[in-house]
Amino acid sequence: MDRKNVADLENEGPGTGTLGKAMSVLEAVATADRPQRFTDILQTVRQPRGTLHRLLGHLVDEGLLVQRGDLSYEPGLRLLKLAYSSWSGNQFRDVAEPHLLNLHELTGETVHLGILRETEIIYVDKVESRQTVRMSSQIGKASPAYCTGIGKAALSSLAQSELQRIAAKMHFIPFTDRTHRSATSLLAEIEEIRREGHAFDREEHEAEICCVAAPIVVPEHELVAGISVTGPSYRVTMTQLAIWAADVRNSARQIEEEVRIRLGPGRGGG
Repeated sequence: MDRKNVADLENEGPGTGTLGKAMSVLEAVATADRPQRFTDILQTVRQPRGTLHRLLGHLVDEGLLVQRGDLSYEPGLRLLKLAYSSWSGNQFRDVAEPHLLNLHELTGETVHLGILRETEIIYVDKVESRQTVRMSSQIGKASPAYCTGIGKAALSSLAQSELQRIAAKMHFIPFTDRTHRSATSLLAEIEEIRREGHAFDREEHEAEICCVAAPIVVPEHELVAGISVTGPSYRVTMTQLAIWAADVRNSARQIEEEVRIRLGPGRGGG
């Protein structure tokens, strides 16, 4: 990076400097369901064409993106290596892993671990179902918090003012006919989740996929996350999910306690 670009980073606001723009491009490509053409990225990040061309060239040169033969872009090996290093070295993931395995052994279904990042849930670990038919999900992918069990569970742990701030930023895309269409609808369900201690995904993000989830919250480590058991609705009924809810809540509490023991005092500790 040259001196001019360094100056850009120092003088421009968050997300507007060279690094912020490059991160927007990386995110647009890395979170897409398919390789992205230049026009796809341009529509997503809305940067000047010349700027986008330069950024894509730099990211390809650094191995963070790869340009395919059809001139579309996908994550490069260097980016995947960085992501893998982050996940494999994540202490929270290490603490939670045996509890995910125990929950998977109990239910036989897919178990997810996710962290709340504003309006989205980032999946940081997963234990795959033993069944032939199972949901398609990927570690590192982000899903909207308003229509996923983990997302709603994590949101329920927030202070009301913070919850309302995040809900106001959400774009309520109707993935299925059961998806929340508004912040009002979501906030009403969050109140119920707070009373019950767990959340359900009733085919809200993907048709015929449902789950039960519980929040994982360790304020001293600024951790807001969740754990869930997920399966196809023809095999995993809402009655069955309700039976598993206590086990999911218990796993979440065990993870919280172990995070406190193994990671020690956080910012609020002595």
